[in-house]
Amino acid sequence: MAKSAEPLTPTETPGSPAVATDPGPPRPRAASITHLLRRLHFYAGVIVGPFLLIAAISGGLYALAPSAEQLIYRAQLHTDSTGEAHSIAEQVDAARAQRPDLTVSAVRPPASPGDTTQVLFADPSLPESTRLAVFVDPVTLRVQGELPSYGSSGSLPVRTWLDGLHRNLHLGEPGRMYSEFAASWLWVIALAGLALWVVNVRKQRRTRGTGRLLTLDRSARGRARSMNWHAVVGIWIILALLFLSATGLTWSRFAGENVSELRSTLSWTQPSVDTSLGNSPSADDGMADMPGMGHGHGGSAPAATGSAAVAATNAGYVDTALALARSVGVGRSDAVEISIPSDDDTAFTVAEVRAPWQFSPDTAAVDPSRDRVVAVDRFAHWPLAAKLANLGIALHMGILFGLLNQLVLFVVAVALVFLIVWGYRMWWQRRPRGAHRPGRAPTRGALRELPWPAIGVLAAIAAAVGWFIPLLGWPLLAFLVIDVVFGLAQRVRPDA
Repeated sequence: MAKSAEPLTPTETPGSPAVATDPGPPRPRAASITHLLRRLHFYAGVIVGPFLLIAAISGGLYALAPSAEQLIYRAQLHTDSTGEAHSIAEQVDAARAQRPDLTVSAVRPPASPGDTTQVLFADPSLPESTRLAVFVDPVTLRVQGELPSYGSSGSLPVRTWLDGLHRNLHLGEPGRMYSEFAASWLWVIALAGLALWVVNVRKQRRTRGTGRLLTLDRSARGRARSMNWHAVVGIWIILALLFLSATGLTWSRFAGENVSELRSTLSWTQPSVDTSLGNSPSADDGMADMPGMGHGHGGSAPAATGSAAVAATNAGYVDTALALARSVGVGRSDAVEISIPSDDDTAFTVAEVRAPWQFSPDTAAVDPSRDRVVAVDRFAHWPLAAKLANLGIALHMGILFGLLNQLVLFVVAVALVFLIVWGYRMWWQRRPRGAHRPGRAPTRGALRELPWPAIGVLAAIAAAVGWFIPLLGWPLLAFLVIDVVFGLAQRVRPDA
């Protein structure tokens, strides 16, 4: 929710001119807190609204990107060929023939029949975290194109572009400030708006005997009607807004570092599989003696010099690497990425990648030249916080529940856009009758109405939250300083 759910002063009615009134006797403590929330919700909504609007529009488009890229890049991602597929090693060889100038780093076999194989190459001409994907028909070995692939989710150019727009407006590191600013304040605005609407509904029930919390009052007119739509829609999507704010902060520059440090201190981080070979024992004794685990090349990989040559040699073991991983339950039915090491001291990793309805991404480190599993990282053994973070990221990206996930995120984004528009409309409707400017803000003085102990508690909470989320803390401090300065100026010159 982007604007005040109940920004009228006690003497105002929807659509009435905003006029100064005698503040009268001191308010009860609950009324003072409501007054404080109203002012915070109003100013935060007015200032943060434009940033939230950009985040909502770009996020809504990004939510549909996983499905959109299946259509946009159908020629690369899918094939109509039928028949028996060639080995993964042969498919990698076909891709290497297409790009002999690059070093192969990983391969993503088809997740389902009709999909192409993605052979990933390290390309120094591409941006950080981006590899070149060469798409190979597993049946015909025909190369169907090549595209940059970004990150662990394997985003293709359209989704990558929308991701950059949503994350940093394509302005690089400085641009991340906009999204962190929006995510930092979204939960504050939403919770303050929720509290204000609950207070408003309770007041209506006391005075009129009825009040709607979750449904629209179709008898409302003017500003009251705008407020009703703004609040009810906000109530219905508030859990989604809180979720998007929390998960968005994990990607942020400043708050994200604090989250990572906290998770590391509490041992809530995602474990990493040990890929060092050395003399480490097998994770599953006797694995080399299991039938069907022969590497098919007779002995160890032949000696080679240079990382590209080692990677090319190791690529011949990808089928055995996948078979070893499946023998311990990794990658039996899910999309996987097989990393191909470029040295002789690192194991292959077979990782279950983010995909629709993938709830437990396991990873196996294997040494196919010796037919052994080096280590297995089970999602079931992760700390609870790491599990929730992994699932939350997939949900935020629109991947966890496939198309359903994407449609829900898109609807939430559209609803947030309307919340912001209604909020600004309410501000305009609050103007004095006949005026061509927005209405005035809720009056100041809420803090002065609270007892000192309550002010101290609020200050301590604000300082702690502000330290952990700097782009919430510093703007809040700046607002308080400016507000106090203006308040003192008005005391000196009441006509200002």
